Amino acid sequence: MAKASRDKGLRRERAIVDIHIKCGLSAERVPLSGALRYRGNGADVDLYVRGAEPLKAEVKARGEGDGFKTLERWLGENDALFLWRDRAPPMVVLPLHIWLEIAGRSARANADAIARSVQ
Repeated sequence: MAKASRDKGLRRERAIVDIHIKCGLSAERVPLSGALRYRGNGADVDLYVRGAEPLKAEVKARGEGDGFKTLERWLGENDALFLWRDRAPPMVVLPLHIWLEIAGRSARANADAIARSVQ
């Protein structure tokens, strides 16, 4: 991988972590973008939106958006896009603001459940 591409990927990963932290959600970059399988994890970013067990996230960046434009067109003005290939589990694509709303609700619900369990 060229240095410019690697650096761009690192900037995008850091930006995703920063966005989550600014929204009050715990997040961290996985060292070396998961190449070392840190804590058995090969993802780019760990998002702590459901307690101590991280949600593992991959971050992809493309200058011209090749491959992303079709997804954006299919999503349109909707809140979610479900992708379902034959003989494979479905996937979901969400705009960032929808993801942050769902993740924030999940983190708050988890924190509330922990608080109730220690009372």
